[in-house]
Amino acid sequence: MHQNHTGRRQALMALMKEGIAVLATAPEAIRNADTHYPYRADSHFYYLTGFTEPEAVLVLDATAGKSILFCREKNLDREIWDGFRFGPEGAREMFGFDEAYPVSELDSRLPDLLANASKLWWPVGRSQSFDRRVAGWLDAVRARYRTGEEAPAAFGDLLMLVDAMRVVKDDGEIGLLRRAGQISAEAHVRAMKACRPGMYEYEIEAEILHTFVRHGARSPSYESIVAGGANACTLHYVGNNSRLNDGDLLLIDAGCELNGYAGDITRTFPVNGRFSAAQRDVYEVVLAAELAAIDKVRPGARWNEPGDAALRVLTQGMLDLGLLQGSVDGVIESGAYRQFYMHSIGHFIGLDVHDVGRRKEAGEWIAYRPGMCTTIEPGLYIRPAEGVPEVFHNIGIRIEDDVLVTETGHEIYTEAVPKRIDEIEALMQQA
Repeated sequence: MHQNHTGRRQALMALMKEGIAVLATAPEAIRNADTHYPYRADSHFYYLTGFTEPEAVLVLDATAGKSILFCREKNLDREIWDGFRFGPEGAREMFGFDEAYPVSELDSRLPDLLANASKLWWPVGRSQSFDRRVAGWLDAVRARYRTGEEAPAAFGDLLMLVDAMRVVKDDGEIGLLRRAGQISAEAHVRAMKACRPGMYEYEIEAEILHTFVRHGARSPSYESIVAGGANACTLHYVGNNSRLNDGDLLLIDAGCELNGYAGDITRTFPVNGRFSAAQRDVYEVVLAAELAAIDKVRPGARWNEPGDAALRVLTQGMLDLGLLQGSVDGVIESGAYRQFYMHSIGHFIGLDVHDVGRRKEAGEWIAYRPGMCTTIEPGLYIRPAEGVPEVFHNIGIRIEDDVLVTETGHEIYTEAVPKRIDEIEALMQQA
């Protein structure tokens, strides 16, 4: 993959035009005592380097057109305990850097690189400790004023440039997103087949994680939501420790991470394999909203169009179900729908499950372009309240797919999971 990463670094330097950019990967994080959380590289850093070891810093010299990596040295004693390290020379050869040095030399080498540079780019304000380190490098250059060297006088937020690059995925990224979607879809199918009344939510979560890991996706892209019954009305429920009751619905929002790229799927289905009449009525509204929204995803359409389409379907459904009173336009204008639908239609997806990318530019909604990937995820969450028909109490339904914008329209690359009522019931009866 290093050719892709080399090309991205070159493209970023072209956007910079001149100056020096500095980007560190994520730090390691202590879980408790001397145990660390599983390490994951910073998404921006990984996008530009493909390098997954901690304690690494990327430096780009746009004026000279070269990329430099600072990383941990080879250390055979530590490798016995912690595993293989590339070291500077190995990293340079494997990942296509022009130069590579031990990270211990970063503070001594950065002032030389910054001296007389026209501009310094870094993730401004994202990390107080790194901002202080940048200030130290600049002060070291300023202290050389008697030699005629000058520190950069112009500064830029590096991540604004990288964010814009990451919005449109290249072929390699699309391939990984499709595969992450396929694995995530298989996990949801397995969960549907395994589900029985009396099980616990965590037992279903285990079926999902089993599928992820079996296909080489060692972790979920976010903490899995396995929410039975009333728990589904809590949008980010992750307790996953309740018993699944006969007659309830189960909402699962889960996706794997494969080589850094995220899947994100939500399905809602009956614990016993059969929708009740009330569950069916609410489900059909949410499904119709999802289909209406997906239909709006195409090149040139504006970001708000899918959400607007889904909202009108959901609002009409709320009126038809007797959850709200009035007209579609009136309910939307008043915001009364937010009692049952309180989130937006979706988000970009890529190296982060909630991926980078502006929704508006110069006050206007952005237009979809081929290579963008987005989720579409309408829902209805009906908590008991005055005026809410009891038959709908504690029904929470969300349906979510990952959608790629293509040259001619869109591709739903997570559609291998059934979402029509007859398909779900047929699958669960076969299990």
